[in-house]
Amino acid sequence: MSDIKRIDTGARMSQAVIHNGTVYLAGQVGEPGTSVTEQTNSILGKTEALLAEAGSDKTKILQAVIWLADMADFAEMNAVWDAWVAPGHAPARACGEAKLATPDYTVEIIIVAAQ
Repeated sequence: MSDIKRIDTGARMSQAVIHNGTVYLAGQVGEPGTSVTEQTNSILGKTEALLAEAGSDKTKILQAVIWLADMADFAEMNAVWDAWVAPGHAPARACGEAKLATPDYTVEIIIVAAQ
């Protein structure tokens, strides 16, 4: 049986869980009430920090699931995402529209990466 490592664990969830060399991040959100661009930048910064703490980085992302409160924000979010993704290392990705935890959140990103 492999060890499971949890990072920033609270009563409800951990921000990251590592098992068998795979890093699973909780859904990351930005500062509520800011623009889609600002929230996406914040999320990607948090993602990089969590991946680093887990012994990984953005070149090892396997999958990204992106939730937008409104698909009308797709191009704005993608402008930030496209500039951030390491060239030649684009992960498998899905993007959909969903109600997020509060109307002040416009973007949530869930990442799975190799360690």
